[in-house]
Amino acid sequence: MSEPLYIQMFSLHGLIRGENLELGRDADTGGQILYVVDLARHVSRLPGVTRVDLFTRRIQDRTVSEDYSQPVENLSDSCRIVRIGCGGKRYLRKEHLWPHLEEFVDGVVRFTRREGRKPDIVHGHYADAGIVAMRLSSYFGVPFVFTGHSLGRSKEMRLAAAGIKREEMIRKFRIDHRIAMEEKILTGVDLVITSTSQESTQQYGQYEGGTLPRFCVIPPGFNLEKFFPYVEDSARTDLDRVAHASLMDELDRFFLHPDRPLILALCRPDRRKNIGGLIEAYGKDKELQAMANIAIFAGLRKDISSMEDNERDVLTEMLLLMDKYDLYGKMAIPKRHDFEVEVPELYRIAAEKKGVFVNPALTEPFGLTIIEAAACGLPVVATHDGGPKDILSNLKNGILVDATSTKDISRAIRTLIVDEKQWRTCSKNGIVNARKIYTWDAHVRLYEKEIRLLRKSGRKRGGKGKNKAQPVADRFRDFSHLLITDIDNTLTGGKPSDLKIFLRALQDLRTRMGFGIATGRTLESTMKHLQEHHIPQPDVLITSVGSEINYGKDLACDSGWEAHISHRWDREAVLEALEGLSFLELQEKPAQRKLKVSYYMDFSRDNIAAVHHALSRRRLRYTLIHSHGSFLDILPYRASKGKAVRYLGKKWAIPLTHMITSGDSGNDEAMLRGGFKGIVVGNHAPEMKRLRGLKNLYFAKNPHTAGILEGLAHYGLVKIPKKGIQHYE
Repeated sequence: MSEPLYIQMFSLHGLIRGENLELGRDADTGGQILYVVDLARHVSRLPGVTRVDLFTRRIQDRTVSEDYSQPVENLSDSCRIVRIGCGGKRYLRKEHLWPHLEEFVDGVVRFTRREGRKPDIVHGHYADAGIVAMRLSSYFGVPFVFTGHSLGRSKEMRLAAAGIKREEMIRKFRIDHRIAMEEKILTGVDLVITSTSQESTQQYGQYEGGTLPRFCVIPPGFNLEKFFPYVEDSARTDLDRVAHASLMDELDRFFLHPDRPLILALCRPDRRKNIGGLIEAYGKDKELQAMANIAIFAGLRKDISSMEDNERDVLTEMLLLMDKYDLYGKMAIPKRHDFEVEVPELYRIAAEKKGVFVNPALTEPFGLTIIEAAACGLPVVATHDGGPKDILSNLKNGILVDATSTKDISRAIRTLIVDEKQWRTCSKNGIVNARKIYTWDAHVRLYEKEIRLLRKSGRKRGGKGKNKAQPVADRFRDFSHLLITDIDNTLTGGKPSDLKIFLRALQDLRTRMGFGIATGRTLESTMKHLQEHHIPQPDVLITSVGSEINYGKDLACDSGWEAHISHRWDREAVLEALEGLSFLELQEKPAQRKLKVSYYMDFSRDNIAAVHHALSRRRLRYTLIHSHGSFLDILPYRASKGKAVRYLGKKWAIPLTHMITSGDSGNDEAMLRGGFKGIVVGNHAPEMKRLRGLKNLYFAKNPHTAGILEGLAHYGLVKIPKKGIQHYE
């Protein structure tokens, strides 16, 4: 029997919950959130799946429901929504989440380590979640699956066609960054799941990396229990009947002739949905107005004036067009609808009235509403761009149109309403074929088959065999303690025999204690120095005075740390502020880093004060590190070796009291007095004397590695023979 799977899915924006989904609340709450929740639920029911966790952002904001603040929401015994905090507490649109993705990654790493089991597959939905899943795929060493839903290049083309300048696209939507991240995803993903063949060939074909991944077309399913045919009145529950009556009352408020066929549209108030084009098609066709009413359910709204630009502009245009074509008594634009109960009834009401469902989007990546309408027996008019091509080809339940042509739209609607035989054929085809092709059972069976193949074959970029690097999370999962030591004059500089004894002791601790270094050296210099002294590759390297963190043999960069310390860092402003200080001399180019500026300097109180004054006068945020009487490093204010060690403890859920640090000089001070168990080696610099007496700080008698080993013995991690450290075995 196949090993049970644990799957982590990601959809980041936060407005996700198990019940009463707020579809259409804004541009981030379209049909894809229903798809993701349903996917998680149905996959978790498979016999071969032990758990599915759907990760999203935790929001604590009075403007949204308290439901979105629950850390964990159980959807079933095997399915949860897990909410991870990042970027503060307020609700943020997805365009504003990019700077906070690494914080989200770190939160998932901590959650996963506490849970005690890493995932077998990570699956990101949308580009932001794709970046998160890609990072976690690297940490955990597991395959990465991606579903784009909608893509930046397609959006860029639509916006350009609408006359929006690229500068505005970048300002409003960060479209340049999104496209760059999608390109990055396509070079690192193991499997891309799409809903239609058009999506995989044409939409992803716009990308340079679009030919690299393996694609799999898996059409989504729909809820058979909710979206039953309009002719099956006996299937209606009491709740359905109440919803039916309530909707009829609501629609009758708008219509002078409520018995006429109903043209129904259901979508978010988004420009690409082309709601204005549909209203114009109806408004220009007097014959169509005489034979049918139109109802447009464009998301949820309270006050149009308080909504964001995109939604406000679309809704305002709807009202203006309604007035322009004098559609009062013929057009309904209700403010709210309940997705769980009322939307299925809307399809059935329109079908009972022998109406039509219209999807007039300029482009539609998939079109789940088309399948839902079909399942209820409501014929469809839909855009020929995107997913509807595949859907209508399969369902044979309607007419494809050029969504930019109002005449094409109105002609297709009139055809279905007037031709009763064609209407019945389309209605019957939709009911029958939707149940043959678009079911969740079929979807999740193919989904499981694909991810099991992926898991069996391994990540294509991960390598195989003994040379394959061990995933970072696998290594850190087993650590109960982590030793972080300085290099120069601490780990090295002493007797070679003492270093050998220390390394042998370290090897004895490898199953329960991780080993890392923290140094002022650059990464390149550090690696060269370790190789020269035959020191095994550490699990983690903190270099450039705490401004960089890398892991293992692959030297994988900790992007979360980089993102964290980059906040309000302005390297060029630091250089300009200190340019006129004659006692400063820039160190050589290799010592300069993106997140560090390094100088030689003759130390005196006056000189240090002058540096602080020059930086503070510019209102710069910084950390100043001076050591060995001649080295000065300016770092982001969130960076230091001590803060880096604390970050590692938090990220990998290792208690601070289980973090052991060792050093010899002033640039080690932050990591020796940060609440960890510190070791000051016996050959320490004079400036370290001021730290004597601090809690959890041990001053060793022995120098260098002998002093580190002495400190480990003091903290009860090793046993030293009475004859001395040199007799350690």
